[in-house]
This record gives sequence, C-alpha cells and structure tokens, in this order.
Amino acid sequence: MIATALDRTPAPAVSPPRLDREPAPVVSPPPLDREPGPVVSPPRLRGWLHAGALPAAVYAVTSGLLFGISAAYHRGRSAPRLAEVLRRLDHANIYLIIAGTYTPLALLALEGPVRVAVLAVVWTGAVAGVVFRAVWLGAPRRLYTALYIALGWTAVFVLPQLLQGAGVAAVTLVIAGGVLYSIGGVVYGLRRPDPSPRWFGFHEVFHAFTLAAYVVQYIAVSLVVYAAA
Repeated sequence: MIATALDRTPAPAVSPPRLDREPAPVVSPPPLDREPGPVVSPPRLRGWLHAGALPAAVYAVTSGLLFGISAAYHRGRSAPRLAEVLRRLDHANIYLIIAGTYTPLALLALEGPVRVAVLAVVWTGAVAGVVFRAVWLGAPRRLYTALYIALGWTAVFVLPQLLQGAGVAAVTLVIAGGVLYSIGGVVYGLRRPDPSPRWFGFHEVFHAFTLAAYVVQYIAVSLVVYAAA
C-alpha cells in the first residue's frame, strides 16, 4: 500500500537562536578622574651652561677680531686705502678686547648694580673709543694709549666684589695681565725700548707684552667661566 504524503514523518523543526545568551564583555574606557602622575622638575642647573657660553662667546669674538685684523694689517701687503681701513680697525679693536674681556668677568663674577655699572662703563668706553679712533686717526699716540690703559683698569674700582665672585686665582691673573698690557702700552707710547728696528723693534716688544697679557687673562676668564658652568 502506497503511503500518502500526509503519512510522511515530519522534518525536525529548527530551533531559532537563543536570545538569552550572555552578551560579550564591554571594555570600559579608563576612568577620567585618575590622578595625574607626579610633575618632574628639571635640574636646577639646566641652561646655565648655555648662559655661561654667551659671555665667553663675546670674549672669543673680540679676541678673533683683535688678532685677525692685526695680523692682516701688519703682515698684509694691501692697497693704501685698504691698509688705512685695517689700521683704523686695528686700533679700534683694542677697545673692544678690553670690553670683551670684562664681559664674562662682570656677567659671571659680579652681581646687581655693580655688574651693570662695570658693563656700562667698559662698553660705553669701548664704543666711544672705536668712534674716537675711527674719526681721529692722527690723534697723539700718548693720548689714545693712556685711554687704553685707563679703560683697562676699570677693575680696580670693583676689586672686593671681583675677589668675592671670581676668586683669588682669577683676580691675580687679571691684575697680572693688566700689568703686562700696561707695560706694553708704555712701550708703544714711548717707542722704547727699540732693540732691533730691522727685526724686533719697539712695536714687536709691544706685541709680545700684549700676547703675554692676553694668555694670562685668557686663563683667568676660563677659570671664571668653568666655575660658573
């Protein structure tokens, strides 16, 4: 007997997906009220190396101008017009090296009004001296030499403060350099001694004292700069 379609076994029913499954865990954002981490302060000496390098750079620039232009003027074989310009610059740079030497000493070893006064005196004097030598190149030798020496001894008016800020060693070297500069200036002003006009005359004696004075004061400036750094 052939079974009818109604007698067939019904297909198993497919159950719908369960709706009561546990939901996936939700990742919560970090709380916004979390306390910030501790603020780390920079070291107290941060930036002082750069601050100490600035006055040293002023000293280096004025030193380079002094010796570079002096060498170009005395050793060069320039045209008369260029030689005249170099001569003016050579004489003017003496005022600049005085102010340039005082700059690191004043900025790093002095404080308050004394620092301001020293910088104002030496740089006003330097600018006035540059103008003076540029305008009146034929000024008497003894006059502008005396002005060099007077400006260079500005330190005597602030010697106690300089001793306190720079130390005995640096101040001793500064004074020793000042003495050497002054001796060289006297030789230049008097044109004596003049041991060998052909090979080593009074001008070379003057340059020898100037170079010795510069080396001594270079050590003094280095002591002050390194101590401040």
